Amino acid sequence: MDISEVARRTGVPASTLRYYEQKGLIHTTSPAGTRRRFAPEVLDQLALIALGQAGGLSLDEIQTMLTPDGSPRVDSQVLLNKADEIDSTIKRLQAMSDGLRHAADCPAESHAQCPKFQRLLKAAAATRLKHSRMTRP
Repeated sequence: MDISEVARRTGVPASTLRYYEQKGLIHTTSPAGTRRRFAPEVLDQLALIALGQAGGLSLDEIQTMLTPDGSPRVDSQVLLNKADEIDSTIKRLQAMSDGLRHAADCPAESHAQCPKFQRLLKAAAATRLKHSRMTRP
């Protein structure tokens, strides 16, 4: 099927399909210089790419899980690492939610006098410092 048919059937723009091809995530069956044509299996490959992205995987991580013919090759360690990262994010977001709810309902006269609020401030500062150290070049 040609690129426009793949785009229509999947909702993936042609420009994205060309990008995926350039990155080696999908492959055409047509010779260079002609209109791009894909094997029907490209629909499953694109579904796998979408699933990986929905799970928070980068295109590079997804690419490591595709064989040259496009069939899946699941890397359990990558999936476990991503699951741990998601669990960590969930815990951090839950703590933030709890902190916001506490701050909204805190019975202390001032948030500066609330021990729980002060702990939340220190934890937020420590998290920000840790994140800035990790993202520095």
